[in-house]
Amino acid sequence: MPMPKKRHSNVRQGKRRASNYTLSAASTSRCSACGSPILPHHACPTCGNYKGRQAIKIKAEKKKGKKEQE
Repeated sequence: MPMPKKRHSNVRQGKRRASNYTLSAASTSRCSACGSPILPHHACPTCGNYKGRQAIKIKAEKKKGKKEQE
C-alpha cells in the first residue's frame, strides 16, 4: 500500500473535504390556511394552523403609534 511522502496540512485537508459540507437552503412550503411560507412539520407562525387545525394561539399585534387617537 502506498504511503504519502509528506504530511498534508489541515488547510489542504479542509479544502478537500469542503465539498461534502455544503449547505442548502431550507425547504419551505405554503400554509394551507393563510398561504404564508412555513418550515415543514412546524405550525404556521402567522395563523397558528398545523395540519388543518388550530395548533397554537396567536396574539394580535398592537400597532405602534404616537398617541392613541381620542
